Amino acid sequence: MIHFSRTSPKGWLAFELNVLRRLKFSSAAFPFTHTPALGSYLKRWDIRVQANDPLQSTWTRANAFIPNNGEKLTADDVNVILEDAYVPRYKLQNPALRNWFTETDSWWFDNVRQNLEKLQTPVLRALAASLAMATGDYVHSFTEDTRELRQPLSNVFRRLWTLQPEPYNNGRNNSCQNRPVNEFLAECTGADLMFLRLPEPHSQHLRASLGPAAWREEWLRGGDDFWETAETEQSGRLGMPTETKSQYLRLFEETLRTASHIGTFALAHVESGSITTQDLVETIGKVRRVEAIYSKDFSELTGTKSVIITA
Repeated sequence: MIHFSRTSPKGWLAFELNVLRRLKFSSAAFPFTHTPALGSYLKRWDIRVQANDPLQSTWTRANAFIPNNGEKLTADDVNVILEDAYVPRYKLQNPALRNWFTETDSWWFDNVRQNLEKLQTPVLRALAASLAMATGDYVHSFTEDTRELRQPLSNVFRRLWTLQPEPYNNGRNNSCQNRPVNEFLAECTGADLMFLRLPEPHSQHLRASLGPAAWREEWLRGGDDFWETAETEQSGRLGMPTETKSQYLRLFEETLRTASHIGTFALAHVESGSITTQDLVETIGKVRRVEAIYSKDFSELTGTKSVIITA
């Protein structure tokens, strides 16, 4: 499970695509899929995409677009999702929503979550869940001082629905899994390239490390009583809490060795001070030879530099 404390500027996607254009591959594996954008672009290059993410909320967003070669939500589907969305019931099925939203908003998210189950396919449910999560991010973008400017959530959901991109069919068997990273990589067959966007080192518990984004996981899973189990299942893996640099680099090396059957690595890293590019190069060198290092300076926008190492 992955923690990003910085929002990736759109320029990073262009940078990543620019680097990947230099490599030869017909299929790509993504152990972490923080956003489905890169995988969706690669589909348009006729690349088979095998995506994964240990977080259910992140996996759901990827599942809406990467394996989806043609499914779209219809107006009837949207009506089903939003049916009686604001109507209170006897009690919230997910009381953890009150940690994130007002009572009225909590009813909306609770009802919408139940209505998702009425849709016919997993992809349609993933598309609807992605829109609901984007609606929640819209809610959290307001403060008490600006809350009066908000639109009704059902209106926001419908507006976001009209903006969803058309699904693209590349004629490939694209897939998306919700597994621990090393398990995914160990059984990943047929991939020519592993694109690993490295998680930022952190020492917090999983829920705290996700920050405001933790609401998505609790909304999707229907409560907040799963965190301890989820953290235990992922303990000792890349993306989970580490206390030292050496511990982080050891987990990184283990992940690389697990993926050693994949021909090419593209390893994306944000230089933030704790782990340097040289640290990564030395660790990668224990597994295979580093081919090239590409960097893009975003310091004026975010105070960071994006680096991609190929091996």
